[in-house]
Amino acid sequence: MWGRRRRGVGPSGSGTEELRARRREREAALRKARRQEQLVSKRLLREDTAAEEGGQDGAEIVPDPLSEDEVLELLRGVQRASEERKRSLGRLRWALQNKETQQKFVRLDGSIRTLIGLFTSSLADMQMEAARCLHELSHSSDPAVAEACLPVTSYLLTYLSGHSVEFMELCLYTLGNLVVESEAVRKQLLPQGIIPVLASCIQSPHEAVLEGLGYVLSQLLQAKEAPTEIIPLVLDSVLPQHMLRLVCSGLKAGIGTAVEFAWCLHYIVCSHTANAALLSLGALPALTSLLLDLASEIPQDAPEGLELLVCPVLRCLSNLLAEETGCEVQIQDERLLVALFLILQCFLQQHPFIVQECLWLLNNLTDKPFFCSTLLSLDLLPALLQLLPCSQMASVLVLTVLCNIAEKGPGYCQQLHQQPALPLLLPTLTLPNPEVVGQCLELLHLLFLHWPEAAADFVRQGGHRALEQHQSTPELQERARALLDMVGQPLGASAFSPCHATLSAFS
Repeated sequence: MWGRRRRGVGPSGSGTEELRARRREREAALRKARRQEQLVSKRLLREDTAAEEGGQDGAEIVPDPLSEDEVLELLRGVQRASEERKRSLGRLRWALQNKETQQKFVRLDGSIRTLIGLFTSSLADMQMEAARCLHELSHSSDPAVAEACLPVTSYLLTYLSGHSVEFMELCLYTLGNLVVESEAVRKQLLPQGIIPVLASCIQSPHEAVLEGLGYVLSQLLQAKEAPTEIIPLVLDSVLPQHMLRLVCSGLKAGIGTAVEFAWCLHYIVCSHTANAALLSLGALPALTSLLLDLASEIPQDAPEGLELLVCPVLRCLSNLLAEETGCEVQIQDERLLVALFLILQCFLQQHPFIVQECLWLLNNLTDKPFFCSTLLSLDLLPALLQLLPCSQMASVLVLTVLCNIAEKGPGYCQQLHQQPALPLLLPTLTLPNPEVVGQCLELLHLLFLHWPEAAADFVRQGGHRALEQHQSTPELQERARALLDMVGQPLGASAFSPCHATLSAFS
């Protein structure tokens, strides 16, 4: 694993670049393991009809499946031009909460056509009931049901303008659900102009509409074809600047809206196709400012669900910085580190997943000397070291951040040595996890290389015994033996001319 260190073992020149390249390769593997699971869960808007249909205390009750004859009778009731039609639609909507009934319904000849006829009627109450039936169908996990709804997509788009907020919201979530399940639906919606329609809707003053729009867009942006077929269309529209505006409005625009569009930005950033465009819109300073604002809210009266906004904002910043597209010249604000540690402190107990996100961002920030110096000068190192035992991933990331600092040279390693780092690293060496121990060995190598006094202190604290335990661990033994060779040299020996065994392990 340390094979690329053979050339330039010293702290400057090409050696530093080789060390960084090797760590970046390992981080790429970590990022792949960490990659966010696609948030393609469907949303369901329902009135509180549980009591009406026999439920109590808001408990969700799924109706029993209907027979084909019963489904046919419901359809006929809906088709009759009588006062009973609306009641039949209500019964159909209730029945369509059952998956088997959904499948039987869409197989009936004329079923979807009948719903579309009512959905496009001039009678507002019929139109709303039909929309609710279509919404129930959109929530199906059966792709065949979603594809049966293909004929309705153009009407859903049409009704995203000039109608009631409630109706538009229902249309948006129905679209979002259909987009999740079927590539055929997505391929039909693109030429039908879904992106221009969403671009028009995003200027709506209604929070419910904006949140629903964010849901549709987030589902589109997670599609496998998004980088080539969807994101270019989004970038050619006014959507990106409005998305950024709504995210950075944070709590003012409504946290639900901000959360949806923050995840939209995250999916665009992760596509690696549009970061230059986002940077040109000022995404980096805008998101940094938002994070500072969010951190300032935390000690006071933070709203419920704030972590759901903090998470994608952290990811956007982290991934934009990871692109290495000149971002470092745009962001040199020591308040960002203070904000990160405030967020860590707030969410550590109740939402530990935020710790990992903060550490990813901290890892990318400390690739630059400015943030390494700032972290040390603000005396944030003790707070960082306290995160070592949080979890396996947290341990790896904390150690990686410390490696970022140590690789900057002797002055940085001296400061690490002066802090209580070594006593905390010794228990880490005894952990049964090879990945964590391996990262700890990486850090010790940098410390011993740049600041030999650390090696002497390590031996005085009995660290060599911990190293000896790993001489029989296949993935660690070569590095453990190399470090034992390093600590076995006299204190005055040059770190730039290690023995041959050390060169082989760390090269």
